Amino acid sequence: MTTTPLPGPRVHTCLWFDGRIDEAADFYVSLIPGSRILARTQYEAGGGPPDGPDMTGQPLTVDLELGGIPYTLLNGGPAFPLSEAVSIVLTVQTQEEVDRLWEALIADGGEPSQCGWCRDRFGLSWQVVPQRLNELLAGPGAEGAMREMMTQTKLDIARLEAAAS
Repeated sequence: MTTTPLPGPRVHTCLWFDGRIDEAADFYVSLIPGSRILARTQYEAGGGPPDGPDMTGQPLTVDLELGGIPYTLLNGGPAFPLSEAVSIVLTVQTQEEVDRLWEALIADGGEPSQCGWCRDRFGLSWQVVPQRLNELLAGPGAEGAMREMMTQTKLDIARLEAAAS
């Protein structure tokens, strides 16, 4: 099968990490169905961030798809740390999916936040959002669902539904 490249630039997100990109990429791909590693590169001899240490042979980038969406993880050093200003949103169908993803993301040093947000052990922020919340926020019980969402860390579909009715 031959594919024709799409016209225009390829769009994807680059996430700047300070090390551990191979570990992070492998974790993310194992967590989300339909995900895969596309390519890995290493720093060449004498390579590394400007004014940083020599990182020869260490990972430079990992290109991956998470649920079919392309990302690049860049091992760029400590100059630009990850923050909540950027997060990956995981929209899921069931409470079981919310629970599985949430627990995996906060394990081993990750931390919960609020309203469905958490940070994984690598410092990347995520939002684990049940599709049902989106439906409730578009319906007649939106105000109640929003108020309830604001009290939660990991989102609870049953509580959101009860607040919307």
